[in-house]
Amino acid sequence: MRKTSLVLLLTIILGGCSTKKEIVDIPIIFDEQRIELTKEYLLKRYELKQDTPEITPKMVVLHWTAIPSLKKSFEAFNRSTLPNWRPDLVNVSGLNVSSHFLVDQDGTIYRLMSETTMARHTIGLNHCAIGIENVGGTEELPLTKQQVKANIYLVDYLASKYDIEYVIGHQEYTLFEDHPLWLEVDDGYRTKKTDPGMDFVEKVRKATKKHNFKPIPTKQ
Repeated sequence: MRKTSLVLLLTIILGGCSTKKEIVDIPIIFDEQRIELTKEYLLKRYELKQDTPEITPKMVVLHWTAIPSLKKSFEAFNRSTLPNWRPDLVNVSGLNVSSHFLVDQDGTIYRLMSETTMARHTIGLNHCAIGIENVGGTEELPLTKQQVKANIYLVDYLASKYDIEYVIGHQEYTLFEDHPLWLEVDDGYRTKKTDPGMDFVEKVRKATKKHNFKPIPTKQ
C-alpha cells in the first residue's frame, strides 16, 4: 500500500468525515506491473490491443464489497496482482480486482483510480464500465441510506462528465451477453453475483432518471 494513501485513509477513519459530498482521492497502486496486466487483460479478454489501459465510459456498475471495513476494502483492491484467496480468477488473469470508487458506510466517497482507466470489476464490461464499490453488503453490515445518497451523487457526477448509457447492479451484468458492449471471449467465464441488491439499484436509478439512461437488456 502506498504510504501516503494509507496515512490519508487512517487519518480520515480516525478523525471522522464531513457529511459534505466531496470526492476524496486515495489512489490504489497503479504501477507499471498493473498497467501491463491491464493492457494484457484488454487484449486477451476483449481482443482490444491498446497502448494504454484507457476506457471510454458507457456505464456505471454498482457493487458491494462484502468486506466489513473501509480499510480492509481498500487493502483488497490496493495491490497490483490477485492475492492467493482468489483462485477462481487467477487462471483468467493475474490482474487484481479493483474499482474506480469506494463508498464508506457513512457515505464518504473515495476515488481509488482514474475514471478513464480500466478496473477489473465486471466480467465482459470492464472496457466501458466505471465501478462503484460500497463497503459492506453482508447481513451483519448492510448497505446504508448514506451510501444510496452517495451513489446517486456519483452517478449524477459521472453522467455530467461522460456519455453514460446504463446504470446497472453487478448482478445484472450477464443481461449484456448479447449486447454490442459485451466483449468477453470465453463463454465459460462467468461468476454469479447478487450485489448490491436490486432495492439499492432501483433507488439509485429512480433518483437519476433525469439522465434518461437506456433500459437494461432482457433475456429472450
